[in-house]
Amino acid sequence: MKTGFAAVIGRPNVGKSTLLNQMIGTKVSITSPRPNTTRLGIRGILHRPDAQVVFVDTPGIHRPRSPLGTRLNATAAGSVRDVEVVLAIVDATAAVGPGDRRVLTQALDALGGRDDPSGLLVVVNKVDRARPAQTLHRLNEAQAALEQLAADGHGPAAQEAAEFFPVSATTGRGVPALVEAVVARLEEGPAYYPEDMVSDLPEAVRVAELVREQLLAHCREELPHSIACRVTEWEGPVIRCEILVERESQKAIVIGKGGEVLKAAGIAVREQLEPGVHLDLFVRVESRWQQRPEALDRLGY
Repeated sequence: MKTGFAAVIGRPNVGKSTLLNQMIGTKVSITSPRPNTTRLGIRGILHRPDAQVVFVDTPGIHRPRSPLGTRLNATAAGSVRDVEVVLAIVDATAAVGPGDRRVLTQALDALGGRDDPSGLLVVVNKVDRARPAQTLHRLNEAQAALEQLAADGHGPAAQEAAEFFPVSATTGRGVPALVEAVVARLEEGPAYYPEDMVSDLPEAVRVAELVREQLLAHCREELPHSIACRVTEWEGPVIRCEILVERESQKAIVIGKGGEVLKAAGIAVREQLEPGVHLDLFVRVESRWQQRPEALDRLGY
């Protein structure tokens, strides 16, 4: 059996979590059209008769504007250090820009010093939303960016060995070939996880992430970065989840008129939990939690 780890990296909103879920075949990581939805290094485990691949979903690499953003970047950077394969994701519908070049630089630097630097797979995602000419142009842009970075000293051997894959994480187009390429780069070894395990995310963290996913879907644009969730109590079928915001005005938005936003989010989350679970959601204001190291530590970021 082949076993190993593969990191999924990219700038915000390129579809990393959707791709992870597609490769695993079930929902492991929450998704949202909002940037920086992923805040944790989430492991999703693909089980096959011939292989076990541990995919690591990561926060989007971006220019940080807060201590939280700095920690998210550090989580993403750390994910590429001890993996066999790096999947660097770019968006077929948008030009390869400085953010993508930061992602490619990290991948090349991580892989370039290894005896076998063949672990870089450049994935052009969202081909279902791009014209064929756009996809081809994006592939050429990504290749040109890699060549320039290699010329500047960033992992020339890794650049030479890199392969390119156009895919749609939403429809699954091109994903089987991508998974086969990942497996081909792994070594023989023992399984890391039991066959019935598709993620190593603690159950309480998973529930908190599901709550945050639904709030992202129901709240206005200005709120995503200001929302944090954590399970504070879990006794029998009763789960109490705390939702943090930074201002009283945000608290009103999260609750909604007559509690409608909180109610809708709770219903959607309960549908994804075991029958009979009682989910108690409450909202608390914690000023500037994104800026305060002790708050970030408490929230696990």
